[in-house]
Amino acid sequence: MRSENTLFRGGPLDGRVLPVLVGATGHPPKWYEVPVPGAEGRPATVHAYRRTTAGHTRRLGLPRGWVYEYAPEGRERQTLKWPWTRPGSGH
Repeated sequence: MRSENTLFRGGPLDGRVLPVLVGATGHPPKWYEVPVPGAEGRPATVHAYRRTTAGHTRRLGLPRGWVYEYAPEGRERQTLKWPWTRPGSGH
């Protein structure tokens, strides 16, 4: 597996550069979650980071690299969007 050194902004990993595994397309995952065990019997907390582009090339507008930004609200939960359902039907 290939990995890419990726910068983290905000949260407990602010300023760190960690190797993150990339997928078949060469992109790291959209979300990176860091579990932190709780101290003295407290439940564990999970810090979430959202992938954003580090910048774009001048001519073609391609992403130059990736950066993970801290998401204090946690990971966004998305529902499946089927092509045969109507908008606002709740399914």
